[in-house]
Amino acid sequence: MSIRIERAHLETVPQVAKLFDDYRVWYGKESDIDGAVSFLSERVQQQESVVFVAYEDSPDKSEPSAIGFTQCYPLFSSTRMRPMWLLNDLFVDPKFRGRGVSKQLIESAKELTRTTDACGILLETETTNDIGNRLYPAVGFELEKNNFYFWTRD
Repeated sequence: MSIRIERAHLETVPQVAKLFDDYRVWYGKESDIDGAVSFLSERVQQQESVVFVAYEDSPDKSEPSAIGFTQCYPLFSSTRMRPMWLLNDLFVDPKFRGRGVSKQLIESAKELTRTTDACGILLETETTNDIGNRLYPAVGFELEKNNFYFWTRD
């Protein structure tokens, strides 16, 4: 299996939207493909996020299949006085898990951090995400002891 990672652009958003929708459904949200296309298109067009897409190149040279993605948002660290990235979304089609696709997507996020002279990457995952909680330390992330809180606007 040949995997290729590319940065998403407006023309490739529809390929990513199905994966993005599956990701949201995995987190308990209702399926909304049109909303996924709209949301991702806005982020890419406004340059508000960077989306990397993993493709499996087919041996017959037909259209490659999008099999995973990660989405990173820019942030800033006041204490470090430098930009940083939030790795907010990471999803690989279940049929392709266990083949290193997530690691390749994370490596693309790390390269983005290097090329933008950012100080690092922040991510959060649920304590019940056994796969993620094994993956992230394996690719160099350190578990921090900080509490994360979130306020939801009604």
